[in-house]
Amino acid sequence: MKNFKVRWVEDGRERVSVVAYDEPSAKRRAEELEPREGVSSVRVVPVAPGS
Repeated sequence: MKNFKVRWVEDGRERVSVVAYDEPSAKRRAEELEPREGVSSVRVVPVAPGS
């Protein structure tokens, strides 16, 4: 299984998800973050297993 994390900028600070997701779950989380005020540059990135 490939693992993914979500990265975004919130109020000028780079954030990254603590948990690793499968791709559909990561995309869903990114969609939840995008409309939040102060959030930008939301992206799903692949990570090595165990990261």
